[in-house]
Amino acid sequence: MKNKTDSREKILTAAAMLFQIKGYNATGLNEILKESDSPKGSLYYYFPGGKEELALEAINLTSKTIQKRLENTLNAHSNPIEAVQSVIKNIMEDLRNDGKLKDISLSLIALETYLSIESLRKACESVFLTIENIYAKKLMESGLSKEVASELATFIQVSIEGAITASVTEKNPRALLTVSKQIGILLIPYINTK
Repeated sequence: MKNKTDSREKILTAAAMLFQIKGYNATGLNEILKESDSPKGSLYYYFPGGKEELALEAINLTSKTIQKRLENTLNAHSNPIEAVQSVIKNIMEDLRNDGKLKDISLSLIALETYLSIESLRKACESVFLTIENIYAKKLMESGLSKEVASELATFIQVSIEGAITASVTEKNPRALLTVSKQIGILLIPYINTK
Protein backbone atom coordinates (compact mmCIF):
# COMPACT_ATOMS: atom_id res chain seq x y z
CA MET A 1 0.00 0.00 0.00
CA LYS A 2 2.91 2.33 0.74
CA ASN A 3 4.13 2.13 -2.88
CA LYS A 4 0.71 3.23 -4.15
CA THR A 5 0.71 6.20 -1.79
CA ASP A 6 4.30 7.02 -2.73
CA SER A 7 3.49 6.91 -6.47
CA ARG A 8 0.48 9.16 -6.00
CA GLU A 9 2.48 11.60 -3.88
CA LYS A 10 5.34 11.67 -6.39
CA ILE A 11 2.93 12.57 -9.19
CA LEU A 12 1.19 15.19 -7.05
CA THR A 13 4.46 16.75 -5.85
CA ALA A 14 5.86 16.91 -9.38
CA ALA A 15 2.64 18.45 -10.69
CA ALA A 16 2.50 21.04 -7.90
CA MET A 17 6.08 22.11 -8.59
CA LEU A 18 5.64 22.28 -12.37
CA PHE A 19 2.31 24.14 -12.21
CA GLN A 20 3.86 26.75 -9.93
CA ILE A 21 6.96 27.19 -12.07
CA LYS A 22 5.62 26.79 -15.60
CA GLY A 23 1.88 27.31 -15.20
CA TYR A 24 -1.06 25.09 -15.97
CA ASN A 25 -1.12 25.38 -19.74
CA ALA A 26 2.65 25.01 -20.23
CA THR A 27 2.83 21.86 -18.11
CA GLY A 28 2.05 18.65 -19.95
CA LEU A 29 1.01 15.37 -18.40
CA ASN A 30 4.01 13.60 -19.96
CA GLU A 31 6.29 16.14 -18.29
CA ILE A 32 4.65 15.46 -14.92
CA LEU A 33 5.08 11.72 -15.44
CA LYS A 34 8.72 12.17 -16.41
CA GLU A 35 9.43 14.43 -13.42
CA SER A 36 7.73 11.96 -11.05
CA ASP A 37 9.26 8.92 -12.75
CA SER A 38 5.79 7.36 -13.02
CA PRO A 39 4.09 5.30 -15.72
CA LYS A 40 1.24 6.93 -17.66
CA GLY A 41 -1.44 4.60 -16.36
CA SER A 42 -0.75 5.60 -12.77
CA LEU A 43 -1.70 9.22 -13.43
CA TYR A 44 -5.20 8.29 -14.57
CA TYR A 45 -5.48 5.65 -11.87
CA TYR A 46 -4.84 8.17 -9.09
CA PHE A 47 -6.37 11.16 -10.87
CA PRO A 48 -9.23 9.87 -13.05
CA GLY A 49 -10.34 13.47 -13.67
CA GLY A 50 -7.07 14.06 -15.51
CA LYS A 51 -5.09 17.26 -15.50
CA GLU A 52 -7.80 19.40 -13.89
CA GLU A 53 -8.23 17.05 -10.94
CA LEU A 54 -4.46 16.84 -10.58
CA ALA A 55 -4.21 20.65 -10.64
CA LEU A 56 -6.89 20.98 -7.95
CA GLU A 57 -5.01 18.57 -5.71
CA ALA A 58 -1.73 20.34 -6.49
CA ILE A 59 -3.27 23.69 -5.53
CA ASN A 60 -4.43 22.15 -2.26
CA LEU A 61 -0.97 20.73 -1.54
CA THR A 62 0.76 24.01 -2.37
CA SER A 63 -1.78 25.94 -0.33
CA LYS A 64 -1.00 23.88 2.77
CA THR A 65 2.73 24.49 2.32
CA ILE A 66 2.29 28.24 1.78
CA GLN A 67 -0.09 28.54 4.74
CA LYS A 68 2.21 26.63 7.08
CA ARG A 69 5.23 28.70 6.10
CA LEU A 70 3.24 31.93 6.46
CA GLU A 71 1.83 31.00 9.87
CA ASN A 72 5.24 29.87 11.15
CA THR A 73 6.88 33.12 10.04
CA LEU A 74 4.11 35.35 11.41
CA ASN A 75 4.00 33.46 14.71
CA ALA A 76 7.75 33.90 15.17
CA HIS A 77 7.20 37.65 15.67
CA SER A 78 5.00 39.42 18.20
CA ASN A 79 5.11 42.67 16.22
CA PRO A 80 2.92 42.30 13.09
CA ILE A 81 5.03 44.78 11.11
CA GLU A 82 8.18 42.76 11.73
CA ALA A 83 6.22 39.58 11.00
CA VAL A 84 5.00 40.76 7.58
CA GLN A 85 8.42 42.14 6.71
CA SER A 86 9.92 38.77 7.64
CA VAL A 87 7.49 37.04 5.26
CA ILE A 88 8.67 39.34 2.46
CA LYS A 89 12.32 38.77 3.40
CA ASN A 90 11.76 35.00 3.16
CA ILE A 91 10.16 35.38 -0.27
CA MET A 92 13.13 37.44 -1.46
CA GLU A 93 15.55 34.80 -0.14
CA ASP A 94 13.62 32.01 -1.85
CA LEU A 95 13.62 33.87 -5.14
CA ARG A 96 17.31 34.71 -4.82
CA ASN A 97 18.23 31.10 -3.97
CA ASP A 98 15.92 29.31 -6.39
CA GLY A 99 14.60 31.93 -8.80
CA LYS A 100 11.26 30.12 -8.96
CA LEU A 101 7.79 30.59 -7.50
CA LYS A 102 7.76 27.17 -5.86
CA ASP A 103 5.84 27.33 -2.56
CA ILE A 104 5.68 31.13 -2.75
CA SER A 105 2.62 31.98 -4.83
CA LEU A 106 -0.23 30.51 -6.85
CA SER A 107 -0.64 33.68 -8.90
CA LEU A 108 0.65 32.11 -12.13
CA ILE A 109 -1.96 29.36 -12.20
CA ALA A 110 -4.64 31.77 -10.94
CA LEU A 111 -4.03 34.31 -13.70
CA GLU A 112 -3.72 31.63 -16.34
CA THR A 113 -6.99 29.82 -15.57
CA TYR A 114 -9.38 32.41 -14.13
CA LEU A 115 -11.39 32.68 -17.36
CA SER A 116 -11.11 29.12 -18.57
CA ILE A 117 -11.39 26.68 -15.65
CA GLU A 118 -13.81 27.73 -12.94
CA SER A 119 -12.83 24.98 -10.51
CA LEU A 120 -9.20 26.14 -10.53
CA ARG A 121 -10.23 29.78 -10.22
CA LYS A 122 -12.32 28.95 -7.16
CA ALA A 123 -9.51 26.91 -5.64
CA CYS A 124 -7.04 29.78 -6.09
CA GLU A 125 -9.57 32.27 -4.74
CA SER A 126 -9.97 30.12 -1.65
CA VAL A 127 -6.20 30.06 -1.12
CA PHE A 128 -5.89 33.83 -1.49
CA LEU A 129 -8.75 34.39 0.99
CA THR A 130 -7.17 31.98 3.46
CA ILE A 131 -3.87 33.84 3.23
CA GLU A 132 -5.65 37.14 3.80
CA ASN A 133 -7.34 35.65 6.86
CA ILE A 134 -3.97 34.57 8.24
CA TYR A 135 -2.66 38.14 7.89
CA ALA A 136 -5.89 39.52 9.40
CA LYS A 137 -5.59 37.20 12.41
CA LYS A 138 -2.05 38.43 13.03
CA LEU A 139 -3.20 42.05 12.81
CA MET A 140 -6.15 41.42 15.16
CA GLU A 141 -3.72 40.04 17.75
CA SER A 142 -2.33 43.57 18.00
CA GLY A 143 -5.76 44.98 18.80
CA LEU A 144 -7.14 45.93 15.39
CA SER A 145 -10.81 45.42 14.73
CA LYS A 146 -11.77 42.58 12.41
CA GLU A 147 -12.91 45.06 9.73
CA VAL A 148 -9.69 47.11 9.73
CA ALA A 149 -7.51 44.01 10.00
CA SER A 150 -9.33 42.41 7.05
CA GLU A 151 -8.89 45.47 4.86
CA LEU A 152 -5.21 45.79 5.73
CA ALA A 153 -4.73 42.05 5.19
CA THR A 154 -6.18 42.35 1.69
CA PHE A 155 -3.83 45.24 0.99
CA ILE A 156 -0.85 43.28 2.32
CA GLN A 157 -1.71 40.17 0.31
CA VAL A 158 -2.27 41.94 -3.02
CA SER A 159 0.79 44.15 -2.51
CA ILE A 160 3.01 41.14 -1.91
CA GLU A 161 1.53 39.21 -4.86
CA GLY A 162 2.07 42.20 -7.14
CA ALA A 163 5.60 42.67 -5.87
CA ILE A 164 6.36 39.00 -6.49
CA THR A 165 5.20 39.39 -10.09
CA ALA A 166 7.27 42.54 -10.60
CA SER A 167 10.33 41.03 -8.91
CA VAL A 168 10.37 37.85 -10.99
CA THR A 169 9.68 39.83 -14.16
CA GLU A 170 12.48 42.29 -13.43
CA LYS A 171 14.75 39.60 -11.90
CA ASN A 172 15.27 42.11 -9.13
CA PRO A 173 13.84 42.34 -5.57
CA ARG A 174 13.20 46.09 -5.86
CA ALA A 175 9.40 45.77 -5.74
CA LEU A 176 9.48 43.44 -2.74
CA LEU A 177 11.87 45.76 -0.89
CA THR A 178 9.57 48.70 -1.63
CA VAL A 179 6.47 46.84 -0.45
CA SER A 180 8.25 45.76 2.72
CA LYS A 181 9.23 49.35 3.52
CA GLN A 182 5.84 50.84 2.64
CA ILE A 183 3.84 48.20 4.52
CA GLY A 184 5.87 49.08 7.59
CA ILE A 185 5.07 52.78 7.13
CA LEU A 186 1.40 52.03 6.46
CA LEU A 187 0.93 49.82 9.51
CA ILE A 188 2.74 51.96 12.11
CA PRO A 189 -0.31 54.14 12.90
CA TYR A 190 -2.47 51.03 13.36
CA ILE A 191 -0.13 48.96 15.52
CA ASN A 192 0.59 49.44 19.17
CA THR A 193 4.31 48.61 19.19
CA LYS A 194 4.88 48.86 22.94
